[in-house]
Amino acid sequence: MRRRSLLLAAPALALSLPARAAAATPFALGVASGDPGPSGFVLWTRLMPAPAAALPDQPVPVEWMVAEDEGFRRPVARGQAMALPAEAHSLHVEVQGLRPGAWYHYRFTALGEASPAGRARTAPAPGAADPLTIAVANCQQYEHGFYAAHRHIAASNPDLVAFLGDYIYEASWGRNLVRSHASPTARTLEDYRARYALYRSDPDLQAAHAACPWVVTWDDHEVSNDYGGEIGERERGAPFLARRAAAYQAFWEHMPLPRSAKPVGAGARIHRRIGLGGLAQIHVLDDRQYRHPQACQPPDRGGATRVTFDQCAELADPARSLLGAEQEAWLSDGLARESVRWTLIAQQTRMARLGSRQTPPVYWTDGWDGYQPARARLLSQLAARRRDQGTPLVLGGDIHAFLAAELRPDFDRPETPACAVEFVATSISSQNNARYALPFAADPHIAYADASRRGWLSLRLTARDAVATMMALDNPLDAASGASALARFAVAQGLPRLEAA
Repeated sequence: MRRRSLLLAAPALALSLPARAAAATPFALGVASGDPGPSGFVLWTRLMPAPAAALPDQPVPVEWMVAEDEGFRRPVARGQAMALPAEAHSLHVEVQGLRPGAWYHYRFTALGEASPAGRARTAPAPGAADPLTIAVANCQQYEHGFYAAHRHIAASNPDLVAFLGDYIYEASWGRNLVRSHASPTARTLEDYRARYALYRSDPDLQAAHAACPWVVTWDDHEVSNDYGGEIGERERGAPFLARRAAAYQAFWEHMPLPRSAKPVGAGARIHRRIGLGGLAQIHVLDDRQYRHPQACQPPDRGGATRVTFDQCAELADPARSLLGAEQEAWLSDGLARESVRWTLIAQQTRMARLGSRQTPPVYWTDGWDGYQPARARLLSQLAARRRDQGTPLVLGGDIHAFLAAELRPDFDRPETPACAVEFVATSISSQNNARYALPFAADPHIAYADASRRGWLSLRLTARDAVATMMALDNPLDAASGASALARFAVAQGLPRLEAA
């Protein structure tokens, strides 16, 4: 995509093109915004006609407009971008020159058609501490349920959605499926593009994207189940890296990410920081690309397993990292330098320790329990920070369950003060057979866990406190499902401790 940004002082671009039937809209996948800054945000769309029709195998000019009003009578920025065939005719327009902390409306025009309109808000000005609401979501296996959660997220008018991975699923699995991928496991670039197009065709997901900016990261299913670094469950070496390159390219093509996140081969930098004025800073992590492979993998495959410390000495190896040495150093530097009310660590999975109830406990190696010294390094730094550097909140997903916990560098010393609070959002639709029974005698830092419900987490941040509400669907198999609050917790700014709210 090539673009040029024009403020109102520049000549206006003509937007009147020959009208076409609405059924032939090239905007069948909707619109989105992401990664807000105090002066702008990223705008996204992908040209894909509906009903299906071929686009020309050449660049297509697309005009975009940002306005202060939903009628687009007060435009503040506009320009033209080229949707390129090599990027699946996707657009990533990085708009600048806007006011901080302000809501705007945006739309695109191409091939004689106007897109649906979306709303986006710029980040607050440096130092501003106005309240914000963030919807935290993850894990939306298309076949397992409908996206009623996204319909409710859109209706709740959040300031931001933080999506923590498993936006698509590369393969089919599960029981009592309500709809179908209608294609085999994704392995090629065209496979992944088709899978994203299927998911993004859902009207409720489109509504949530159009409602506010999203901050996204990936987990494993954007590529393949439980992959770690350069090793998949059944593939490794050049074949796996070719698959990873295709998956990363398709991810970028379908997300509201800046051009700096575009993959180069099988690599892409998506860890980054999103500043929200003086209220909060989000450290967005990547726990897949740079990690050491999971500890003590079975001889016949890669991926995760469940082991005890006696069975697997690698669990205690301090050289092993979930984030990789470079990303660990980047995170450490950011945590040392910041000064905000709330430090948000947006990552893919559960950080709190949770072993099985048997003795000795068994640990799942795909998450932080498989990288315990690396987790202790991070939590030790959080414990050593000054209070004015930000109260840490760890946001997670992946486990298809709600969870709330207090985090400590040494979980075997529950009498020590917590250094952070963790909130895990359950899946949007992905199934889970697990059943949690509180309390966890060996892991008393976990205050709440429920794997039986699907939904999302609503996080309200103010200068004084953070309130996390676990929003659960009545029935994820019903597209018209209602939703209600399942549990609610509060954290006072400056005191990382869970309280019922």
